[in-house]
Amino acid sequence: MKKLVIQGGKPLTGEININGAKNSTVALIPAAILADSKVVLEGVPDIQDVYSLLEILNEFHVETHFENNILEIDPTHMQSIPMPTGKIQSLRASYYFMGATLSKFGEGVIGLPGGCFLGPRPIDQHIKAFRSLGATIEDEYGVITLTTPDGLKGSRIYMDVVSVGATINTILASVRAEGKTIIENAAREPEIIDVVTLLNKMGAKIRGAGTSVIRIEGVDQLHGVTHTIIPDRIEAGTYISAAVAMGQEVKINNVIFEHIESFIAKLDEMGAKMEIGEDSILVHQSDNLKMVSLKTQPYPGFATDLQQPITPLLMKANGKGTITDTIYPQRVKHIPELNRMGANIKVDGDIIRIEGPAQLTGAPVRASDLRAGACLVIAGLMAEGETVITGVENILRGYSNIVEKLRAVGAEIEMVEDDESEE
Repeated sequence: MKKLVIQGGKPLTGEININGAKNSTVALIPAAILADSKVVLEGVPDIQDVYSLLEILNEFHVETHFENNILEIDPTHMQSIPMPTGKIQSLRASYYFMGATLSKFGEGVIGLPGGCFLGPRPIDQHIKAFRSLGATIEDEYGVITLTTPDGLKGSRIYMDVVSVGATINTILASVRAEGKTIIENAAREPEIIDVVTLLNKMGAKIRGAGTSVIRIEGVDQLHGVTHTIIPDRIEAGTYISAAVAMGQEVKINNVIFEHIESFIAKLDEMGAKMEIGEDSILVHQSDNLKMVSLKTQPYPGFATDLQQPITPLLMKANGKGTITDTIYPQRVKHIPELNRMGANIKVDGDIIRIEGPAQLTGAPVRASDLRAGACLVIAGLMAEGETVITGVENILRGYSNIVEKLRAVGAEIEMVEDDESEE
């Protein structure tokens, strides 16, 4: 087990490069198995979630090669086998193999997915979509068996809730179904456009990605291609938060501004000083920040994944504010940890109430999930004294080279082995 040790209060200057999007990558990898020849993905982040997916691919007899952020996936000799539950349960995004194996083999067996615990994440919308495409689904003790007695047939599917996961899984399942599929009330995230771009390059016929109605015409086969992943808007938002909190002059490279417009709008409202470039954002020293209230919404609204990374920044702001997470109301595990560092935050039902400014002091804290970890890293950079963060494996699931990137701009942060956990 590892822990992060941060000596806070150090000003940040320099440049940080943003990786390919984690939330795209974890869907693009399962999408790649639909090809009949090799797929090459460029800009793949070096994170734990990718290695978990590669282990699953290897179980399926898919050949993979990953170095220098380039991932080669060759599904030529892929076999349909039941997926091992252990690997699945460590990773929520593994549920994309449901749509992919259903599409490729007309069958699949999968254990229920894991990932960060953020309250209930129902997969009922996924199941509903598969059924309306003609799949038969049995769920026994958390193991889901998918079969297609008569093959998949295109269908009109209305999503009861806007769900990125269900939208992508439905696209994967219907891309080779016979006839036309229409997905209504589809999610509009950039990562969905990224997955559709890959599939269309592979020979799929999909229109409407990025809108709430996606139309798919089934095709017989898909071929291998090379595809570059979009930049990670959540990683970008995380480092921009750190830069506004502690930066004197920090440039964040490989950013698509349109993907984080709602986030930048909040920082503008707070009085942060930023220059928006073509594919970069330059953050100047920002003092006298004003408190804001924010509400997470499906894209293009404020991303739930940026709710935790912006929270420490609100500690610097003057006044009272609220955070309402309409996507994951239970995403509050970072709050007691911040309070331990001297924050003044209350969880009041589904609303987080913040009063600032607060002077944070280093303390031992635990990262309960991926974005809570990002939040605590930023809080540690802001705090006086030493912050020790455990639960680091949660952070490494989604942020590659976080220690190196922060050290390069002047942070005093290191990852060390946690001796105490062995006793």
